[in-house]
Amino acid sequence: MTQERMVRIEQDILGKNNAYANSNREHFQRHGILALNLVSSPGSGKTSLLTATIERLRGRYPISVVEGDQQTSHDAERIRATGAPAVQVNTGKGCHLDAHMVGHAVQHLKLEGRGLLLIENVGNLVCPSAFDLGEAHKVVILSVTEGEDKPLKYPDMFHASDLMILNKVDLLPYLDFDVERCIEYARRINPDLEVLQVSARTGEGMDAWVAWLDQAMGQDAPAESAEELEALRRRVAELEAQLQEARQGR
Repeated sequence: MTQERMVRIEQDILGKNNAYANSNREHFQRHGILALNLVSSPGSGKTSLLTATIERLRGRYPISVVEGDQQTSHDAERIRATGAPAVQVNTGKGCHLDAHMVGHAVQHLKLEGRGLLLIENVGNLVCPSAFDLGEAHKVVILSVTEGEDKPLKYPDMFHASDLMILNKVDLLPYLDFDVERCIEYARRINPDLEVLQVSARTGEGMDAWVAWLDQAMGQDAPAESAEELEALRRRVAELEAQLQEARQGR
């Protein structure tokens, strides 16, 4: 196969994926859903972070989860144990979720308005960077048990993400991991990257993560349409007129 042919196939695949992603994004925005694509290498603690997040957000707003793994439903079962609905997507030999998989999974979730959809991608710092799922933000999770040079080795993922969660910081006293160097490397790739230091096990930094989610929920809530605003203005005017008439009747 020629290089030109390979490039054309890749463009076709990404083009079809992007069409599905745009459809997903329109669906999420229409229903007031904030969708996050959580990406990392295997063993970073994504699922533990998810369960801790769900516990902290209980009762604040609806949360649903799409779980991506090559095999098993272990992670989805852990999520469901928290009471949150979860759909497991097994990719088989595939190394990432794509937008069509997510759109199909969402059909099995009863997404409520003003809710949060957490998409846990397959553990991989390469393939998921190229595939838009229709999410509002990519969140890359890097544990301190990995090398601090991961952002330099896998730049596409860190460049595509809006937030980096440095997880398992409770283990720092036992490791030779340079936090400042890791953050410097990450921002060398993506100067606008936000960074949070978190331990899903001890709860350190979880308040900051929840605050980030609260802010994102507010920022990404769909604005009322012009028609809705105009209808609201008319209703207010009607009520003011009725009140004025009632006062004159006295």
